[in-house]
Amino acid sequence: MAQNGISDEDKTKTNGKPPEKEEKKEEKKEAVSEKPTPQKIELASDRDSLKRLKLVVVAFSHVEREWFATKEAYEAEVEVEVRAGEVVEAIKKLGIECKSQPGNQYFLTNLLVDQPSLVVNLVDTLKGKDRLQTSVPAALELSNFMYTGAGMEGMVIGNDRNLTKRLLVAYDIPTPTFQYIRRSGTAILEELGLPLIVKLNESGGSVGIDDKAVKETVKDAQKQVDELIAIYKMPVIVERFIDGTEVTVVVFDDGQKCHVLMGEKIFRIKPDGKHFFTSIQSYADAKSYKYKKLEDDTLRNKIEKLAVRAFNGLEHVDYAKFDVRVDDSTNTPYFTDSNPNTAFGPDPGLPFTEVCKLHEISFEDILISLLSKYAKGMK
Repeated sequence: MAQNGISDEDKTKTNGKPPEKEEKKEEKKEAVSEKPTPQKIELASDRDSLKRLKLVVVAFSHVEREWFATKEAYEAEVEVEVRAGEVVEAIKKLGIECKSQPGNQYFLTNLLVDQPSLVVNLVDTLKGKDRLQTSVPAALELSNFMYTGAGMEGMVIGNDRNLTKRLLVAYDIPTPTFQYIRRSGTAILEELGLPLIVKLNESGGSVGIDDKAVKETVKDAQKQVDELIAIYKMPVIVERFIDGTEVTVVVFDDGQKCHVLMGEKIFRIKPDGKHFFTSIQSYADAKSYKYKKLEDDTLRNKIEKLAVRAFNGLEHVDYAKFDVRVDDSTNTPYFTDSNPNTAFGPDPGLPFTEVCKLHEISFEDILISLLSKYAKGMK
């Protein structure tokens, strides 16, 4: 067994010098002190090719309250229709006809009638189940529709934390020690270390992670495991919690290069008074954290290489977001979560959009690059 994965089934001017030498030394000091101005990131794009797109459909998740185990899980998804509408308006501003379409039982029928040039796939749950979202790329491929984002393989991997972590280990990408648990009552292995955090094997949006999610004892983590399995009826991941800097890593593939953009999260408070992390309750606080650029060049270069490897190894396509925690004691960047087809739109509250803006890349820049990447291949 790889070391990071444990299954429950198995970093002055010197006086007295000649005047000319003094001047040369001063000039040298000035040259060294000057820092190169960072170049603005330019995404590959072709505005002219956008004319080839006759109709773009933005697909989004159709959600109903009874499909979700808790109110929190429902509320984490319910805003998707509004977000899809914002993407539709942004595409229309580029002079492209666009409409939205819910991912429901009529989805494929409506597409066959509309015959869009491209589908922007924002569907991340079907009937309240994340794992069913693979049905969307499957249907689109079966019907020969071009679509953005990860395909079936990437969505299968992205919706299974256990599988994601095992692949990260296989690709030699640091991830915290973890244990996959299917059934309540399964004992947590003490060699995981402390503290611990328990996560649902599926779902995003910090569902199941409250202000007291980080557990200081195995006993408390065990109780959380049993409660989450009972409530959500799905397996969980028990993971060693990494104390240290949290970095949101965005990867965007413009067809020529995978651009890696990072934002260091600066938290306003510690939800439990001990640790910095994002809980489901913090979503209601617009000031729970803010981003700044990661200043450690060595760490940034290390994360960039790992992020590109993870993006390709996990079969992500076009864009994705990774959550990285940097261990305070070793400066090791641990990849804790992967989000293919991460929340996408112009809303400044979305991590993807915020990190891009931090690097002076607007949502319009992203959209033009993404759409033209597909339009260029059309006749």
